[in-house]
Parts: sequence; structure tokens; C-alpha cells
Amino acid sequence: MNTMLSRSRLAFLTVSLLLFWLSANTQARSLPDFVDLAKKNSPSVVNISTKQRKSVSNRFRHDFRIPDLPEDSPLNEFFERFFGQEGGQGDAPREYDTQSLGSGFVISSDGYILTNTHVVEDADEVIVRLSDRREFVAQTVGKDKRSDVALLKIEASELPVVKIGSTKELAVGEWVLAIGSPFGFDHSVTAGIVSAKGRNLPNENYVPFIQTDVAINPGNSGGPLFNLDGEVVGVNSQIFSRTGGYMGLSFAIPIEMAMNVVDQLRTKGRVTRGWLGVLIQDVTRELADAFGMRHPKGALVARVLPGSPASKSGLQVGDVILKYNDEVISNSSMLPPIVGASRIDRPATLTVLRKGKEISVNVDIGELPAEEALAEAEMPDQSSEDYLGLVVSEMTEEKQKALGLDSAEGVLVEEVNPGPAEAAGLKQGDLIQMIGQEPIRNLADFRDQMESLPAGETVAVLVLRRSGQIFLAMRIPAS
Repeated sequence: MNTMLSRSRLAFLTVSLLLFWLSANTQARSLPDFVDLAKKNSPSVVNISTKQRKSVSNRFRHDFRIPDLPEDSPLNEFFERFFGQEGGQGDAPREYDTQSLGSGFVISSDGYILTNTHVVEDADEVIVRLSDRREFVAQTVGKDKRSDVALLKIEASELPVVKIGSTKELAVGEWVLAIGSPFGFDHSVTAGIVSAKGRNLPNENYVPFIQTDVAINPGNSGGPLFNLDGEVVGVNSQIFSRTGGYMGLSFAIPIEMAMNVVDQLRTKGRVTRGWLGVLIQDVTRELADAFGMRHPKGALVARVLPGSPASKSGLQVGDVILKYNDEVISNSSMLPPIVGASRIDRPATLTVLRKGKEISVNVDIGELPAEEALAEAEMPDQSSEDYLGLVVSEMTEEKQKALGLDSAEGVLVEEVNPGPAEAAGLKQGDLIQMIGQEPIRNLADFRDQMESLPAGETVAVLVLRRSGQIFLAMRIPAS
């Protein structure tokens, strides 16, 4: 009996060990092997170093100069090292060289290299070092600040080239691998998974980033992100960090967008993007209730820029954009990359929710203006605060409706600072319609009249409020 029991226990133990071995073996086989991937693709990844010439003033702020010190003072060495002078003698700017590091990868055998714009921004010299230790001075073919993509060229041939992939089939949870030069350590390999797709970051409206948990640190910027097939699916660009180092959140530019930028830089020398001309925001649960929507979705139009394609198409403030052509817009961050990738001067059809009804709006997509012009267009057209403490803007029908005013002719008081206007009783939200005997129809009228006001005298200012029109007496300073 005991013999039979022992045999049963032995058989049970044997089966258990076999099952454990099979389970462990199966689990081991399910984990990816990055050895071949790293070995095959490392030669296509390059180290990029830049040199910049900068200058620093030897003078403190508020005209406080470094004091004269005794010749034997130990502080002289400190000031000489960090301020380039001894004991505060002289205040001429001191020039010095700075260096930065980054990564890149070869996209054509004749020497074209893709990297980040911020890696080579303002560089006086760009040095590319290959995996075989050869070094080249690179020419910057072009760079695009909005996408953070730059294209370099070195005089070389028969270079190993990466294989360009696609993000269309890239799935959240999929393994990915990065190769780069974190802190200057060439060809470091790190791996992780795709955490999310289509991430929109602050001030980065036109890039739907790939979020990963791959360890990315300073120096990795511009390096490739590979899938398990050895294809580049992204360009490592940014990290989210409170310390300056890796904290588990890394962001890569989708390779399709990067290559589109590269093609434009090679053929045109610059990058063009589609432009709708609206300022948008997400639809919250409360706003969805107000608009009669079952659940929050779409991009809410908060402002239509004057003269923009959206303005010409009849798009209105308060419209909720639900579709762009056939693409569903689930949140506001989806819209800018889609519009940016659109062809210029081509029609697009928007499905918008307006006053509870879905309608179609046809719009001819324009070209996205330069950053300076766009920033100026997006800023409310305001006067200077030098106008007796008043900050005003053009009145629009949208503002008129929001404020519940009976007229849209005049300039809207945005802010009242201490001064004659405040003493006269002007308030934020007032619509200025007349100054002296001159009607104020727009901002140009306001500026002309304010610049011609007689010093030391009192003028009548007609303003419109919800309660009605009222004249206020404003005394102009004598000087």
C-alpha cells in the first residue's frame, strides 16, 4: 500500500515539474529577443554632436557690477572662471563654446540623416559619427520646428540604411526598441511597449505622438524607434520629466509624419501644412449637456480667425466639428494633425453640430501661416495699455451675443488699469461707441481719437452696457 502511495506521489511530482517546465519555457518563448534586431540596425544609427558659440555678459542685472576685489582674494578665481574677469574689471561680454549631443539615423545610402530640430537648432557646426567611428561635418538641409524634424546630409556613400515602417498597424501594448546616445553613450539599446497613440502635447498641436515607456534620456533625441520587425515607426523626440531624466513617459514622432516633412524639405526646402483658422477646445460633459449631445465628442469652435478659410466657409463660434471628411473627430486634439496633413487649396467637408442639428460645411483648406503671423492672428487685436489705462479689442458678433449687448459697433473694454479711464468709471465689458464728438466704429477709430485727445481737458465717452447707453466724463492728463 505504501509502495503504491509513493509511486503515486512520484508520478504527481513528475507531472508537476513537467508542467512547470513547459509553462516556463512557453513564457520564455513569448518574450521578444532584441539581439538580432539591435545587431542589424545599430550601424544605421548615428551620434550627433553640435557646437555653438555663445556670449554671456559680465554684468549682473540692475547694473550691479562685480565689485573690485583685492589681488590676493580667493574670489578672483571664481569670477574669472564663471564671469571671465578678475575683480569685476570691465563688462564686455565673454564668448564661450557649448556642445550638445543627440542621435539620428540614416535614411538613404548617399548620406541623408533624419534627426530632431532641437538637436541641431542654432548649431554652428554639426558632427555626425557613424558606428564605425568615422566622423563627418554635416550640412543641415532643412528643419521644421513645428514637427521637430530636421534633415542632415553628409558626404558619404554605401551607408547602412534603416527600414521605414508604418504606425497604422502599431498597437498599444506592442514591443518597441530605441537605439541612441543617451548622455553620449553611443548605440545604447532600450526597450518597452507602446503606451498610447495620438498623444497631443502642450504647444505641439500638429504631431500625434506615440507614447512609450522606453527609457529615453538626453542624447536619445532624434534616434529611431523600431518595431519587432526591425522597421522604424517613430523618431524619439521628447520625455515628460520632473527631474530632466527618464520617468517612464517618452514620446516619438510617427514615422509617416517625419518622412512627409523630409520629402518636403528635400524638394521644396520648407514645409507647408493645411490650415482651417479656428481656435478649438474639448467638449466637456457639461458642454455636451448644453449642446444636447449624448456624450462629449468633437472639437468645439471657440474662435474663428478673421480672413481664414473657416471664416470664408461660414463656420461659426459654437459649432462642434464631429467629422473632417470621413474621419471622426472624437476630441479636439485629433483635428490639428489631420488638417495639417491636408493638401492646400483642396476642399474638405466638415460635419458640424449647430444648434442641435448636424450640417455639412465645405471649406477650402488654406496654408498654415508662419508662426509669427499665426500668433498675431490668434491674439485678440488689442490696443496698448498706454491709452489712459485702457486695453480694448475689436467687437465681434460673437462677443456681442456673449455679453448680451444690443450693438456690435464700437470697441470692447477688455481691461481697465488705474488711470483716467478707471477714474471716469469705465468698466470691463463696456462697449465704447463715442469719444468726444467722434463715433468709434472699430479699433482704428479708437486709436486715432485717443491719440488726438486734447491734454488737460475733459471729454465725453459714450459706452453701451447691458443696462443701456451712458455718457462718462474722462479727464485727459495735462502731460
